[in-house]
Amino acid sequence: MKYNIALVPGDGIGPEIIADAKEVLEKVGEKFGHEFVFTEYDAGGCAIDKYGIPLPQETIDGCLASDSVMLGAVGGPKWDDMPNHLRPEKALLALRKEMGLYTNLRPAKIQPALKDACVLRQDIAERGFDLMIVRELTGGIYFGERGRNEEGDAAYDTESYSVMEIERNARNAFEIARKRNCHVTSVEKSNVLETSRLWKETVHRLHDEEYPDVKLDDMYVDNAAMQIVRDPSFFDVIVTSNMFGDILSDEASQVTGSIGLLASASLGDSKRGMYEPIHGSAPDIAGTGLANPIATILSAAMMLRYSFSLSDEAECIENAVAKVLEEGWRTKDIAAPDDENWLTGSQMKDKILEAI
Repeated sequence: MKYNIALVPGDGIGPEIIADAKEVLEKVGEKFGHEFVFTEYDAGGCAIDKYGIPLPQETIDGCLASDSVMLGAVGGPKWDDMPNHLRPEKALLALRKEMGLYTNLRPAKIQPALKDACVLRQDIAERGFDLMIVRELTGGIYFGERGRNEEGDAAYDTESYSVMEIERNARNAFEIARKRNCHVTSVEKSNVLETSRLWKETVHRLHDEEYPDVKLDDMYVDNAAMQIVRDPSFFDVIVTSNMFGDILSDEASQVTGSIGLLASASLGDSKRGMYEPIHGSAPDIAGTGLANPIATILSAAMMLRYSFSLSDEAECIENAVAKVLEEGWRTKDIAAPDDENWLTGSQMKDKILEAI
């Protein structure tokens, strides 16, 4: 099979980690008989420097014409003083909108080889956890009406959701759960918020009509936050709103103890998605060899699974990463403080290529 992939390296360490992920995909293509065709596009600070705007039309067109998109990272202190509409991060919001991406997938998983880095109790780390947060991405309070009164001493932000927005996000969660452990936890605040009441009603109706084979339970967002630090192995798939998902996914990423290994995906109605690591552009280490490429490489595995339905190929990458970590290889960000034998990002990529 032939797949056209748009690469958007961005800023800081973005070009380095995207280049490493590209090599891994090429290796997988050779092994399984696929052809991956890559085209690079500019977005973020580099696009501002080149075109004067964070997201050129050429990048939008290229991403829309691709089978899927891999993004590195955007932004950095060089562009901190840009006006709001020209900030590098605006490229991400605009690209998600243009591509019709409304669901964000954020897995949080303990790598067995890194269980000692987990900040939770050791018995939880030993048992491990593997959860997926399915976050609504384009609605809710982040996109609602907002403002201040005439005096400027009061402000408001409006939370609003439609049945359609809730339903399409929940459907993604149920479909993903069917490929995992068939358990969805719907997280909301229905004891206080009317939007959460609609959320709960809609999720349960969809479940009863289309997904009765999937276990469904409900949890208030404050209880879910506590459960993540008490024992995240309770969860399989969490489905929740934009703001709650933003907070819970960041919390879940921290309890793994290895933010440099965590991937993400943004999806819409089509198979085309955008895949990126959850860490930032880290301009302070760009070009030093310190950038850990694993999160981006695992994002590539997510692309193979969710956009191209290539589960065996995705598992090949994931198993290669696990094998390299089990063998004790580390980049500096995940190495023990007294470990002087850590690998550069490029060396880590080479180890993963060997394992594939």
